[in-house]
Amino acid sequence: QLQLVESGGGLVHVGGSLRLSCAASGVTLDSYVVGWFRQAPGKEREGVSSISSDGNSYYADSVRGRFTISRDNARNTVYLQMNSLKPEDTAVYYCAADQNGLGVRTGVVEYEYWGQGTQVTVSS
Repeated sequence: QLQLVESGGGLVHVGGSLRLSCAASGVTLDSYVVGWFRQAPGKEREGVSSISSDGNSYYADSVRGRFTISRDNARNTVYLQMNSLKPEDTAVYYCAADQNGLGVRTGVVEYEYWGQGTQVTVSS
């Protein structure tokens, strides 16, 4: 059974950076598609970024050019580097994975496995 654990969240000032990690256990992640989602209070969970098993990536318009997703198969971990953070990036960030690894996935319903989330707060 695949388990995902996010880390790296925290409090940062506007313009700062954070790197989120999504560490997998129980299963080798390299054949899975992995996505990052976020959910702000009172809002729906939204897709932020996704990386397929063959390295193709997707970014939401709101983060393109500021966020970078990457995967380290040796460490069984996917990262989300977040730069130039804005107050509107404040949310709980979740990673998710699905065994059908070809192609990126942008929808919540397209992922079977989820982590518990990590809080990111950007102060102005």
